[in-house]
Amino acid sequence: MITPENPYRPVTSADATGASGPFAPSRRSLLRAMAALPVSALVVGGLPGLLGTASAAAPPRGSATRYTIVPFLNSNDGTVNVYQSDDATDFRLLKASAYTPPAGRIRDASVFKHTDGYYYITYTTHTWQDTSTTIGFARSSDRSNWTFLYDYTVPIANLSRAWAPEWFVDSDGSVNIIVSCSVTSNEWIFTPYLLKATNSALTAWTSPVALSGIGANHIDTFIVKIGSTYHAFTKNETSKYIEYATSTALAGPYTISRTGNWAGWGGTREGSALIQLDNGAWRIFFDGYGDGSYYYSDSYDTFATWSAPKALPSISGTARHFTVLKETVSGGVTLPTGVTRYLQSGNFTTRYWQEQSALLNLPVLTSSSTTAEKQASTFTIVAGLADANGYSFRNAAGNYLRHWDFRGRFDANDGSSTFARDATFIARTGTSVRLESYNYPGYYLRHYNYQLRVDPSNGTDLFRQDSSFVAVTPF
Repeated sequence: MITPENPYRPVTSADATGASGPFAPSRRSLLRAMAALPVSALVVGGLPGLLGTASAAAPPRGSATRYTIVPFLNSNDGTVNVYQSDDATDFRLLKASAYTPPAGRIRDASVFKHTDGYYYITYTTHTWQDTSTTIGFARSSDRSNWTFLYDYTVPIANLSRAWAPEWFVDSDGSVNIIVSCSVTSNEWIFTPYLLKATNSALTAWTSPVALSGIGANHIDTFIVKIGSTYHAFTKNETSKYIEYATSTALAGPYTISRTGNWAGWGGTREGSALIQLDNGAWRIFFDGYGDGSYYYSDSYDTFATWSAPKALPSISGTARHFTVLKETVSGGVTLPTGVTRYLQSGNFTTRYWQEQSALLNLPVLTSSSTTAEKQASTFTIVAGLADANGYSFRNAAGNYLRHWDFRGRFDANDGSSTFARDATFIARTGTSVRLESYNYPGYYLRHYNYQLRVDPSNGTDLFRQDSSFVAVTPF
């Protein structure tokens, strides 16, 4: 069960593992050997394609949430893969080597969808060793096939490097880029600058303006806007921590309120990017370049506290520095509501959900099973208690399926918001339908030793199969 005071609890599970692997040296990890960086103090961040506050609700019937990332590879910064996910946790490959620029490299790609219907990426055009005064642009109609547009020389006098450009679409519709720049007199001291598009074709830009209140020696700036406040996340290159600041104007001045290990993410983290999940939580992604993993962490109180960072399954150790585009698209999976159904295992087709002593298990059920066994396997599917676009499951006694200590069980609805969240599941795609916990994003109802529990996705096909179910008409 989740409580407002303690929304995250440690979990021990055979499936609660994160992927890791060999990793190439980070460009930033090598900077330390090249320059002694002065201490400075502030932070900000940049968000791609967010118009004001993202919607916080499960996708409506007949629709699905889709998250897209376009990372360069740990093993190759000359190309990018495209991955997609419906839960912001389990990313699957859409297309390998989807875009290779005609010259130079492609690092730190940021993606958003423009009002013209095209997807755009902007990116760092050279590897960390080289002078890099341009940022690159490419676009796609389908996220799989990309066309190079142009390299743009950032007009800053004596520019040495322009790194990690990040899209930010403001609530007035203006398209902006936040880019980290250094000059030749100190090529390893970066300052965040703001560029604003002056035409809809995204080929003309205002003169760069340094973000006020952030100052030098900050990199990978990412901004999200909630209401009238701009929330900025940026890496302090001296402390190596991601810091947090706020402002009432995009260009600043920003006030830094969180420094050091304020969020519990640890040091040597970079490339932060944020997105709002379907249940309203904010998720941050960041590159743990010092250990070769890619992490995520969630906040339910507008960035005051965060869950312990977890390595992304599947792509951790492969993907590097990305931003996340969230869309609502047609399709997805839909369950019938107001009807009774059996829930059949997607990979053990003779086994079905069944309530046994208030717990949900997965025994064999056939047409020859007893009437009591069939009744205990029959559930009414209803709109989600916490989100009507999700689903809840009610037994014949009127009790609801909820997770308690990560175990599926049936209890009477006590009318609390905690119970409603525990008893709500979001339909995601799988071999049939997968049911994601509403209040534990990335955790799915799955069978383990023929018991139903809520476990974190580990990105494997076996987990997807174990967490897939089919709603079928009772015998």
